[in-house]
Formats: sequence, structure tokens, C-alpha cells
Amino acid sequence: MFVRTATPEDWPAIWPFLHRIVAAGETYTYPRDLGEDRARDIWMLEPPSRTVVATDADGTVLGSAKMNPNHMGPGAHIASASFMVAPEHAGRGVGRALGEHVLEWARSEGYRGMQFNAVVESNTRAVALWRSLGFEVVGTVPEAFDHPAKGFVGLHIMHRYL
Repeated sequence: MFVRTATPEDWPAIWPFLHRIVAAGETYTYPRDLGEDRARDIWMLEPPSRTVVATDADGTVLGSAKMNPNHMGPGAHIASASFMVAPEHAGRGVGRALGEHVLEWARSEGYRGMQFNAVVESNTRAVALWRSLGFEVVGTVPEAFDHPAKGFVGLHIMHRYL
């Protein structure tokens, strides 16, 4: 598996799984009817932020991550990131590879920590992955996410020092 900077040519491979994941409404706070142009604007970030893709040896895009400062000004020393793995490639270490890459990027860019602002508490695979990479739940906003099957569930705020 390879992780590299995403290019505009990668968008046609990212959009189908990003669209499916967002439309399912189980893990992201994006509107379920998010359109392609807005999704591209949200996901394909310009420097100093960064978007990457994970690919296999054949160049097939397996997943993607975007990373950026969590806040501006005096809060800009804490990074944030978002991750999406194509459902057909889940369970193959794509999320872990992207997570490790993002953490290394944030360290190399001089960030002091990384914070995830909205990890859906019912997304137990993601919560377990982030915990295994050193993140802690520093707070949970009760019933902040309206899950299509589980109803109102909490959103974790997760953090780790770099």
C-alpha cells in the first residue's frame, strides 16, 4: 500500500466512495445529500493543508485522508484530519496506514497535537483504531449525531499529543 498526495485526477476515484459513505449518514456530519462540487471543495484541500490517497500496487485508490490545522491563529498548532476508506477495501489496514501517515505529516509540520472533532461514538471500528494510535476521548457531546438506524448518539472529541 502506498500513501501519496492526492491530485485532481484522483477525484473521480474518491467521489464514489465518499458519496456512498456520506449518503449512508452513519459516520460523517456532512449533509447526506452533499453534492459533488461541494464535496470536492471540502475534501481536496490546498496547501498548507493536504489531501492524500492510499493506493494498492496497481494504483487503485483504496481510501483518502485530508489534514489541516484544527483552528486558526492561536489554535493553529493543533492539527485535525478526516478519513474515508472505500467500503470494499475496509478491514485491510487502509485506515491505519492513512492514520499513521497523517500523524507523521503533522509531526513533520510542527503541530503539537491532533484533534478529531466529531468521531461518531457508534463507529466503534474508528474509535478503536484511533485509540490504538494513541488518541483519547477527551469529551463526548451527548446525542449530537442523528444516526439513521441508532437515533441520537454522541460525538467524541479525540486528541493525542504529537
